[in-house]
Amino acid sequence: MIKISSLPKNDGFFMPAEYSQHDGTILIFPERKGSWPHNAVPAVKTFTEIINAISEDEKVFLIVSENTEEKAKKIFSENKNVIITKIPQDDAWARDTAPTFVTDGKSVRGINWRFNAWGGDFDGLYKDYDKDDRLAVSFMDSIDCDYYDASPFVLEGGSIHSDGEGTTMTTESCLLSAGRNPDLSKEEITETLCKYLGGEKVLWLPRGIYNDETNEHVDNVCAFIGPAEVVLAWTDDETDPQYPLSKACYDYLSSETDAKGRKITIHKLPIPKTPVCVSEEDMEGYVFEEGEDVREIGERLAASYVNFYFSNNSVILPQFSGENEESDKLAVSIMEKLCKGRKIVPIKARNIIVGGGNIHCITQQIPKGALK
Repeated sequence: MIKISSLPKNDGFFMPAEYSQHDGTILIFPERKGSWPHNAVPAVKTFTEIINAISEDEKVFLIVSENTEEKAKKIFSENKNVIITKIPQDDAWARDTAPTFVTDGKSVRGINWRFNAWGGDFDGLYKDYDKDDRLAVSFMDSIDCDYYDASPFVLEGGSIHSDGEGTTMTTESCLLSAGRNPDLSKEEITETLCKYLGGEKVLWLPRGIYNDETNEHVDNVCAFIGPAEVVLAWTDDETDPQYPLSKACYDYLSSETDAKGRKITIHKLPIPKTPVCVSEEDMEGYVFEEGEDVREIGERLAASYVNFYFSNNSVILPQFSGENEESDKLAVSIMEKLCKGRKIVPIKARNIIVGGGNIHCITQQIPKGALK
């Protein structure tokens, strides 16, 4: 493994689209008591469903701790596509703490960003995040992957999407927040993204999903499903606090083109009709550490069907059940029409959203060509 400290601009490496082929997917076994209520038992059940679904298409690298290693080995003892990898970590958000990968079409390299728990001292969600910050390099070491060191630039993987053709998408609410890179201008952040991700243009969506504690990551509100084609979280209810956020994104995308000058096709993917909120039962199961962001009964969670994951042959799609069964069915129907040739795998994901994110947030793709 070689650390590449200096980065030539245009060295041929770029971040491929998620819907491109993967060598594998990274997940982290959940255990943090302030994220996963009731000793993470419900979360483990749902993570297991997701891991089994993805492993039908590709390898899964499951990162575990000393506490979870034996349990994970027992659960996946018969699944040869799940590779248990022991690396210390603070929580299970692989999208944000695992490496971002880039390729030149022949080989793959990783990127180590700085991680500061979604805002550091300004508005971070927990105080101690050193293990999460070190995880990307540790993982790249485990698979012998060369990498660029982008630190001290702060970035989480959920704050970016790439079309693999020169266009990166992010939100102003996240990457311009005071807890990320406050000493850099929007233009300087744009240049940094293009340099490391091999892009030519950054689409700056104004907002994300209402009450998203990541300062509104793009992966919860909008995602590429093809070149110059996106799905956008939407509601027709003008009284819903999500409406002005989605409308601002729709208006912005409608007036923009991608890096190749193409107009962007926007498909509306409605959010759950009934807000998903923290219940009394959820609250009884959390154990928060000092300095950790806490929840409260009735708090609206940032539930969105856009937080799906492309595995090699499938779309792993969150479902919210209960009063949202019709919304769930509609999301499946829309994605079936938009992602022909892929199997839509609906997963009841309330056990994930209570942690603050969803299926895309707990996964990170390893592009084809990374594994030696």
